[in-house]
Amino acid sequence: MGNAENYNKIFDNVVEVYHRTDNVDTPVNNPYEPGTLEFYLYLKCWIDVVQWHLEDIIRDPNIDPVDALALKRRIDKSNQDRTDVVETLDSYFLGLYGDVAKSPDATINTESPAWAIDRLSILASKIYHMRQETARTDVGEEHRRKCEDKLAVLLQQREDLSQAIDALIDDIAHGRKYMKVYKQMKMYNDPNLNPILYGKK
Repeated sequence: MGNAENYNKIFDNVVEVYHRTDNVDTPVNNPYEPGTLEFYLYLKCWIDVVQWHLEDIIRDPNIDPVDALALKRRIDKSNQDRTDVVETLDSYFLGLYGDVAKSPDATINTESPAWAIDRLSILASKIYHMRQETARTDVGEEHRRKCEDKLAVLLQQREDLSQAIDALIDDIAHGRKYMKVYKQMKMYNDPNLNPILYGKK
């Protein structure tokens, strides 16, 4: 069993646990030991699942503008939290494989392991909600059929991405590829870098 299969099990569990309450204010109850890979995978996916639903709520055409602004601020913070956890995951992989001797022809990948795992985490929510669409009874057969086709594509995408992640990590572990951790350096949240913020000091 590849590592990505274990990641997917954690992500599917997070999505299932969240939907027991289906409430964006439900506190995360991470069952894993803090500092472990599993802990950060669970936390990462919880952030993604909550943000998925925040993004749904803010698109309500009848939402109060004051509430919408508060939600926008919350989504901004969620995006920053998501980035922080991804960078923590990449630091974990770098610590795990940082001392591996690189092959003379080793190359760097277009994305790091954690940013690929980020996409895998988001896929768990896409698959869950698309599967829900295939079971709706308030829509016609054509809607369900189209959603079944989309679900099949998402499941294939998860299989392909899982294999690619396992291959990437194996390549890094054996020196065929190497990784670097580039901080995202988001500027819009930084009061020293966003001119709208530092201009009002």
